[in-house]
Amino acid sequence: MAINPYLKKTNQTPHGEKLNLQLVSIGDTAVTLMLPFSEEIVGDPINRLIHSGALTTLVDTACGVAIFQAQNNCRAMATLDLRIDHMRAAVSGVDLYAYADCYRLSNTIAFVRATVYTNDIQQPIATAAASFMRSNKDFSIN
Repeated sequence: MAINPYLKKTNQTPHGEKLNLQLVSIGDTAVTLMLPFSEEIVGDPINRLIHSGALTTLVDTACGVAIFQAQNNCRAMATLDLRIDHMRAAVSGVDLYAYADCYRLSNTIAFVRATVYTNDIQQPIATAAASFMRSNKDFSIN
């Protein structure tokens, strides 16, 4: 599968760019992004746990990129609802991955499911369900 040219917008936000989110794999309606470990994302210095804000940005961005892939354009969108169920702590020292699949597109809403994991997607750190409002306009991909 060829990479949709719109996916170069993986780090379209300053926060995503700061976290150095990286595209790992793509499918017709799904993507996997990686959040590389860095000391800057440790939110609990005593227990050495990853800050939940970094994990949330990973999930939200992966969901958005999955929508770009599913709709094959850069139609603007906004997160309407993002529910994340944290199943275990995200420990420091390892990269985090988010697999997101856009399983339904309507004219105005996109629906996505995501899983955050380290080595094994069957042992998730978190799962998510999200909906995004879709605009009628594409934005530039300069």
